[in-house]
Amino acid sequence: MAARQSVPVVGACASSSEEGQELSGGDSNAAGKGQWTFSVGYREMRSARHFVGTVEQKERQERATAVVNKIHLFDVAVGYTLTPRITLTASMPIMFAKRKSGSSARIFHSNGIGDISLGARMWLIRPPSETRQNIAFGFGIKLPTGKPDVTNTFMTATGPVTSVADQSIQLGDGGVGAVFDMQAYKAVKFMTFFAAGAYLLNPRNTNGVRTGRGRPSEAIMSVADQYAARIGVAVPTPKIRGLSMSFAGRIEGVPVRDLIGKSEGFRRPGYAISVEPGFLYTRGRDTWSISMPIAVERNRRRSVPDIADGRHGDAAFADNLLLIGYSRRF
Repeated sequence: MAARQSVPVVGACASSSEEGQELSGGDSNAAGKGQWTFSVGYREMRSARHFVGTVEQKERQERATAVVNKIHLFDVAVGYTLTPRITLTASMPIMFAKRKSGSSARIFHSNGIGDISLGARMWLIRPPSETRQNIAFGFGIKLPTGKPDVTNTFMTATGPVTSVADQSIQLGDGGVGAVFDMQAYKAVKFMTFFAAGAYLLNPRNTNGVRTGRGRPSEAIMSVADQYAARIGVAVPTPKIRGLSMSFAGRIEGVPVRDLIGKSEGFRRPGYAISVEPGFLYTRGRDTWSISMPIAVERNRRRSVPDIADGRHGDAAFADNLLLIGYSRRF
């Protein structure tokens, strides 16, 4: 959706290194004490279809007023296995984004490092598990290292004009956040069922960055909570050792109201529900993954300012995402 989806949340549900342990039943891919893991994830999306609630605003395309976001997001992470059950992680997102509004000649760009996160995760059962099942819980801190007030300068007939980029392509949200996540798997015969979820808790209300929007209630950017979850099943492919096919359901979104603190300022709350086919290949210390979530439901919900002002804003959503991951244990 148009509201930015932070890497701490998205990465928690799409990491090739963690997913490899889930889909392999936790045995062959379990890292030993003192091992390092390097991983990089790539996320590509193009959002252009506008929704109010679950209703698509098709006239935006017909009138050439649709806003188009194109985002390339890399998540570079390092993990250290403190014990077979406990892993410490650090991840750094790098984003390249552009946004074009309708027939306007202005194209906004936002490139750079986003909000870095540090965390730890613990498996309840010491890997490898003879029961071929396990569950892990994690906690992390998101630091406001990404620039929340990226601006672009454009030449006009009267001279240069500097404007702030839309919230959807800002590198950071300007708040310190807490990330809670869960991962689990259970092998049943030749199938492995898996689940993952994460919630980014952002206590800060607004970040002080002016949006340039006309409504006073939306003049400042909100620092919103975010969430993501996926659940599915994986099966090994015949004749190709280490290759698994997976099919999952995924949801990503921004809530109307945060769990802690106020929820004022401008945000685009809502969610996208997708079906997600994918492949994962593990060979030795290396793991590759690729999947393409395809949206089946998109819902732009009313924000707190929308409710107060008696209106309902819209948001642009993507038809699909491309997720690619690679990790290596050392």
